[in-house]
Amino acid sequence: MTRTYISRHPLTDLLPLEPGIRAVDHLEIPRAQAIVSVLAVAGEEADAAAVLAASGGVTIRFAGPGEWLVLSQSETPDGLHRALSLLLAETAYIVDQSDGRVVFRLSGPNVRRILAKGITSDLHPTVFETGTSSNVLCGHISVNLARTGENEFELIVMRSFAVALFDDLRVMGREFDLSADFSTQG
Repeated sequence: MTRTYISRHPLTDLLPLEPGIRAVDHLEIPRAQAIVSVLAVAGEEADAAAVLAASGGVTIRFAGPGEWLVLSQSETPDGLHRALSLLLAETAYIVDQSDGRVVFRLSGPNVRRILAKGITSDLHPTVFETGTSSNVLCGHISVNLARTGENEFELIVMRSFAVALFDDLRVMGREFDLSADFSTQG
């Protein structure tokens, strides 16, 4: 029997189809995001890092020694994979993660207090500066956490843990009336 695969966001049944009233503290989830994993070939870590740093139009998240997650709002997953494969030809392995990861954007004046309920890392602005990213546990779930603005963070999680992380973040943000919806950007 042949089955047709239908790509469906794991939070489709939990979020409204249209954006609702946005609270001061808000959780926004893009419906689709181009994400690739870049793993430097042994001994080529510095070259791969330099090429990534020089590439424009992408966001780079540290994921471990010689390993990064690269995100793009404008590229398709295939386009991002192809572009990075050409740039990093002999220095890194590139794997498309777009269907396997989900991005959560958390913003608002209470974002650190919300995250402190599940993350034990120090998120003070002088320690976890804008542009910083790290792999952390949020409760029991492994996420890549990045500070993207003054009161803005992104959490990237494996698709299979997206519903659990969503539920945890809603509980953590209940005290602050955290709102949530799909991003209007994509």
